[in-house]
Amino acid sequence: MIDRKTIDKVYQATDILEVVSDFVSLRKSGANYKGLCPFHEEKTPSFIVTPSKGICHCFGCHKGGNAINFLMQLNNMSYPEAIRWLAKKYNIEVVETGLDEHANEERKHREELLTLNQWANEYFQSALHDTQEGQGIGMAYFRARNFRDDIIKKFQLGYCSSSGNGISGAGEQHHISSAHLVETGLCIKSGSGRLRDRFFGRVMFPVHNYLGKVVAFGGRILEKKDNVGKYLNSPESIIYNKSRELYGIYFAKQAIQRNDRCYLVEGYTDVISMHQCGIENVVASSGTALTHDQIRLIKKFTTNLTVLFDGDNAGIKAAKRGIDMLLEHGLNIKVLLLPDGDDPDSFAQKHTAEEYVDYINAHQVDFIRFKTDLLLHEAGNDVHARAAVINNIAESIARIDEPITRALYISECANLTGVREDNVIEVVNSARNRLMLSASKRASGISMNGAGVSGENRTNIQEPQRAENSTEAEAKNADTPATASQSVAISNPTAATAVAEANLVKYIIRYGEREVGEFEIEEGNTRTLTFAEYVNATMRADGLTFAHDLYNNIMQEVLDNVGKPGFEAVNFLLSHPDDAIRDYALSQVADHDTTITVEDTTIVNNLYDTANKLLNDLALATLSDKITALSRQINSGTLTDDQIAEKAIELATYKQAQLELRNNRN
Repeated sequence: MIDRKTIDKVYQATDILEVVSDFVSLRKSGANYKGLCPFHEEKTPSFIVTPSKGICHCFGCHKGGNAINFLMQLNNMSYPEAIRWLAKKYNIEVVETGLDEHANEERKHREELLTLNQWANEYFQSALHDTQEGQGIGMAYFRARNFRDDIIKKFQLGYCSSSGNGISGAGEQHHISSAHLVETGLCIKSGSGRLRDRFFGRVMFPVHNYLGKVVAFGGRILEKKDNVGKYLNSPESIIYNKSRELYGIYFAKQAIQRNDRCYLVEGYTDVISMHQCGIENVVASSGTALTHDQIRLIKKFTTNLTVLFDGDNAGIKAAKRGIDMLLEHGLNIKVLLLPDGDDPDSFAQKHTAEEYVDYINAHQVDFIRFKTDLLLHEAGNDVHARAAVINNIAESIARIDEPITRALYISECANLTGVREDNVIEVVNSARNRLMLSASKRASGISMNGAGVSGENRTNIQEPQRAENSTEAEAKNADTPATASQSVAISNPTAATAVAEANLVKYIIRYGEREVGEFEIEEGNTRTLTFAEYVNATMRADGLTFAHDLYNNIMQEVLDNVGKPGFEAVNFLLSHPDDAIRDYALSQVADHDTTITVEDTTIVNNLYDTANKLLNDLALATLSDKITALSRQINSGTLTDDQIAEKAIELATYKQAQLELRNNRN
């Protein structure tokens, strides 16, 4: 867990305008800044950044929050990832608690290798732009590919000199560990123990993970050599697993979210040329078969995928692979075969972005239709071959979990093949039963070499609990999501008490640290109380508590920190390690009716009156619920006469208290 002091340092150092400006082009608009929302397509800016409050908010899709929330939503970062990203931006050391020595060493080692790769990335770029060899050979290649200077810089393309000791020599001069150079694959150690550059004489394509870290490199040879591959890639390491990475994802993720669609191509130059053409929501599998991890990475940003392939036979064969895996993950998959002789790279160089997208939209087909047409064409009039096609397609359809989508594909398959729909259903159900049985065996450890259930498939449900102190709460709840039942109870209150509690907690979140006045604590002693302190004292005096644990937790967190210098409840809660607290705070500062970006001077100047009104509403609601419950008991027919008389006296007392509260409110 990340130490709370680290989180506080990160928050205090973070400038919301600087963070958002890394991703959104903003222009000043009064005291605020305005830009096009990065979360959805729009032509008129509705995304507002308010530096004075450290908040951003879109009035179109209602996404936003503080810098941490912004990064989590935009980049699908976890809470710790967002904290670490900001900590690196502002040069703050991240202190973690609860990690053993081995885990700390491993994390430190990962950071060292990532730092080394970034250094190497800058070295290769400098070699391309600032050396005669880089300009004459490396840049000449990129020019021949028609890559513009801005695109070369955007993708941080580089060059490794042909000397064989460029990066190794520079590493030695900078006292970089030779073991690290070998581990990242930047260098190879000879039998004599000397280091040699792995990528010598190649142009360099850095591979960024979705957070922008350089995890690997791809190097393309520039002169043909026997038994030497065109591309050479970094070996796998603790920072690079090729099955988990997609080339271009870092540069594509915002466009994928805005367009709610991802284009999948094969290689580096396909991605780069499409970006240069103006299409940015594109990634590459880098020549490897698509993996489950890569599909999950795409699903972070969209469920709509169009796979672009060459129109030749090799492209058609490639298009058939991976269909079942994609369907298993619930993606809406389309396939586009480009005209014969074209690949995504060459097609992009011949067309504008608009022409390219229009062509895709006009010619892409869903994966089942594509596979059916292709297999039926190959089967011809052979009855047995056509029967095998039906079984093959049924196996694919059976992997679709969503029943309506599965039914639609069954109907389409029947229409395309001329087979009765009930026969297709029978085959699909049979295939689905086999798949479910196989999955059940894997889950119970019967198959898969007895490996049992893997960590990523194991469900771990935890109820958020109030810890004895804030440090313990952070350790327990930093990565614990709010439960579904809790979300429903809070977001859809029906009882008068639930509504009154929600209104009061909203003000605690927004104005908990604001002063409401001076009060006598003990005889002769007065003290200035904040909104949260005044509400808490009044509720305790009236014997009231919040019905929801989450509300009580929010109140306690504010009370525990309200006296600290610079404390602001809203920003503290928006950066809280507990997912449930952080998410609920965000819902209250960026709701559909009012947002934290509005001018609230009038509200702040009347917080004492507001607190009393909200407390009065809560007391009235509590009494109303009690009166309703007592009335039901009295009329239930299950009480004795004496019990009814007792309950009637209690009911009268509550009604009198209710009348007095209503008079006070008026």
